[in-house]
Amino acid sequence: MLTVIVTGMIGSGKSAVCALLSKRGIPVYDSDSRTKALYDTVPGLKERIEAELGVPFSGLAKVIFSDAGARERLESIVYPLVRADFEAWRDAQKDAPFVVLESAIILSKPIFDGIADYVVAVAASEEVRLSRLIERGLSEEDARRRMASQSLDLSKADAVIHNDGTLQSLSRRVSRVFFGKNSYICRLENK
Repeated sequence: MLTVIVTGMIGSGKSAVCALLSKRGIPVYDSDSRTKALYDTVPGLKERIEAELGVPFSGLAKVIFSDAGARERLESIVYPLVRADFEAWRDAQKDAPFVVLESAIILSKPIFDGIADYVVAVAASEEVRLSRLIERGLSEEDARRRMASQSLDLSKADAVIHNDGTLQSLSRRVSRVFFGKNSYICRLENK
């Protein structure tokens, strides 16, 4: 099954791109929501995380955005489960032309190497990203801290969708990158 990663930094518009794809019938694996589901469905996972990090599960977000060591320990527990969950999910998508794995951090995590055929990065200016995060209810300080905890090497992407404009302009860019007659994804599909 052809796998496309949609990635980008927080507030870039990954979710908007994936919503547009989903409306066109493309299965999208939202790694954030699937990871949260794993916390609730994998027996003992929350307790293991609490023991490893020494904090209650409810305080996890604050710790992982401020402590790189804690974030790495959490990732070493959770990411193997996420990869296995994604692969099982992908294998079940038999009728789709391709599937999308949405994740902000996937390109910098070696455990996910080799999982995708194509990478699309969604990019937006720092000012636009900050504004979007504040609109979601984060304080400016929290938004800046979360933005600072991420980086993205656009050179690892096969295509970049710039998302500083309207939803209509984003929709045109998504159509061109994913469904245009000369898009790389269409060429892969037709091999």
